[in-house]
Amino acid sequence: MTDKAHAPNRIVGFFLLTYAFSWLFWIPQALAANGLAIPQGLAAFLSGPLNPAAFGPLVAALILSLAGGGWKAVVALLKRGVDARFRKVWLVPILLLPPVIFAGGVLLSVAVGATPLDTSVLSNPPFAIIGFVVVLLTAGPLQEEFGWRGYALPRLQGRFNALAASLVLGVLWWLWHLPLAFVPGRFMANGLGLFLALAPEIILVSILFTWIYNNTGGSVLAALLFHAAMNWSIWIVLPAMQVNLAIIGFTVLLLAVAVAVVVARWGPARLSR
Repeated sequence: MTDKAHAPNRIVGFFLLTYAFSWLFWIPQALAANGLAIPQGLAAFLSGPLNPAAFGPLVAALILSLAGGGWKAVVALLKRGVDARFRKVWLVPILLLPPVIFAGGVLLSVAVGATPLDTSVLSNPPFAIIGFVVVLLTAGPLQEEFGWRGYALPRLQGRFNALAASLVLGVLWWLWHLPLAFVPGRFMANGLGLFLALAPEIILVSILFTWIYNNTGGSVLAALLFHAAMNWSIWIVLPAMQVNLAIIGFTVLLLAVAVAVVVARWGPARLSR
């Protein structure tokens, strides 16, 4: 069978491996957080920064790349994370659009009195700048983007148009976080209702990721930077990253405007020109 014939199985396999690896650690963490008695050392590991659950997309992408094309395919995937051969004008939306949307959602929530403003990070500019690198390496982008955009997105776009592929990936990306909805204190875990409210936000973000990815020649580096800028934008004005419904509502509104402009201007078929 050709590689193309194997593609549907591989994309299903990617999501199964991603969920299996991440949920293997997140589900026990959620159970322990809700009273399940487990060894103290294991509980501390699962609730600490060394919990590897977020690496699920990266692990799945590396395993399937190795299985499908050997070490050459693994190296090719990783190289895409440092390949900056795209038009540098795209650094403008990559780095500036997230602050407008995500910090904008927080600030609008602050403006209506629904969220207290915390300027502790902004009061220390060197810390804020270094924080971008920390977010890039430890808070989602590195753990996720080689999988979501590097591996899954091009294969989904081989079966669907760009908009439909983004919607499919967005739903599965959102559902991947489900166990965290039961871990008190986590960014996306302030109740199942809040988790459900995050669905439109993550799905809309997925469309913007595809737009960035397709217009930078399939650059994983662009996706890494966009994801980092997104998380960093929230963190600089909301260091604890405790999102509420007001923040989500304003963010979804801003995202919807951005996505409407992107789809109207670049078209749903490719989200690029």
